[in-house]
Amino acid sequence: MAERKIFAGPRMRRIRNGLGLTQTAMAQALEISPSYLNLIERNQRPLTVQLLLKLSSVYRVDLDELQGEAGGSAGQLREVFADPLLSGEIPGEQELIEVAEAAPNAANGMIKLYRAYREQAARLSDLAELLAREGRIPALASPRLPLDEVHDRLEHRSNFFAGIEDAAEAFHARLMQGDDLAASLKAWLRSEHGIAVRTLPVHAMPNLRRRYDRHSMRLFLSERLSPFDQLQEIATEVSLLALRQEIRAELEPLSLSTPEASRIARFELGRYAAHALMMPYGAFHNAAQRLHYDIDGLRARFGASYEQVASRLTTLQRPSAAGIPFFLMEIDGAGHRLRKVGAQGFPQARFGGGCPKLNVHAAFGQPGQILVEAVEMPDGTGFLTVSRTIEGPQANFGERVRRTALLLGCDLGFREEIVYGKALSAAPIAIGAACRLCERQGCLARAEPPVTRPLGLDEMAAGLSVFDFQ
Repeated sequence: MAERKIFAGPRMRRIRNGLGLTQTAMAQALEISPSYLNLIERNQRPLTVQLLLKLSSVYRVDLDELQGEAGGSAGQLREVFADPLLSGEIPGEQELIEVAEAAPNAANGMIKLYRAYREQAARLSDLAELLAREGRIPALASPRLPLDEVHDRLEHRSNFFAGIEDAAEAFHARLMQGDDLAASLKAWLRSEHGIAVRTLPVHAMPNLRRRYDRHSMRLFLSERLSPFDQLQEIATEVSLLALRQEIRAELEPLSLSTPEASRIARFELGRYAAHALMMPYGAFHNAAQRLHYDIDGLRARFGASYEQVASRLTTLQRPSAAGIPFFLMEIDGAGHRLRKVGAQGFPQARFGGGCPKLNVHAAFGQPGQILVEAVEMPDGTGFLTVSRTIEGPQANFGERVRRTALLLGCDLGFREEIVYGKALSAAPIAIGAACRLCERQGCLARAEPPVTRPLGLDEMAAGLSVFDFQ
């Protein structure tokens, strides 16, 4: 095996400067010419084994210091430049390594500055939530990414769009011919727009769940999708065609800042309309009341998935026939919040949704099981929470399934009207909006200290929490 050449010019220069030597003085001690040392420091010559041994014996240099690849700094710089603000600024991995090796102090300074920026951004977000809880909404700039802007608009408003609901209910009444909604929607697409629906195997569409081919006028669906998800995709396509005027009318009040955000919101409203077609408001509201909001019972009644029914429950806010004001949150296994909606806007100020003690996190340990719990906020407000995992498209052998968890919640005062209220026997679990905003003492689940209190630094005593505070 060929010996790996070691080019360590910047590190060699740092050692020489640290010793306060000129190139001539170091070259004389190492028994090489100053010009050769100059070439080494410019990475135009590698370090030989003899020279490495000489450096070790003359200057007591740690050979690992010269043979290292500055991997730690380069890896941290990679994280810095992966930020959306900086992505694309560095052309390749080699330049990051060169920066880490040639200017390690500057690289460490960039890393510290980036960490400080992230910390300040997190603190500003936490403080904004704290102000929102007190009823003072700060005038902040628009979110950086179009998807964030759309989510922000939808989270802070009621998840009810009257124009879409009325149009979807009327369309469903005209459409239904028997009990097979999927067949009726396919027939409408073919007769009204000449669009055929076809399911394709995984190898033909490995990375897509759906694709509309304008040339052949065919809507392709992946066979990975469950029958419920296939029906939702068909209903979405129908909604974007049959209810486009109503969707456009509901889109305008959102006042989105970019065409990209408007495009994302249009598809979000299309999915909303698909649920309205699959589960028409009047029939769904009546069934939900009769079944006391039993999600599994509603699934069987309307031929829908758990996720579709849970999402639909958050939309029951028609003034003449309102249901219980549910809110919903979806997270993944890493704790990322993927979606937040509410019948009256997600209760960010009162509920938060960032507490690690919520049963939505425990749901991953019991896949497919419904977990019901009562929780209590520091101000005494109580909520009923229903959590369960859901799985994404069918995974092939060797692939890891996409599993997320849904939390469906409402005010605890509605417990007698909901089938899940019967499962509540223990005292409510004490939670907070989020660790950074929660001042509960002795919380075993605390992940971060509160921004509202100074840390407790008593060397003689330590509390139960990882982060003690005064």
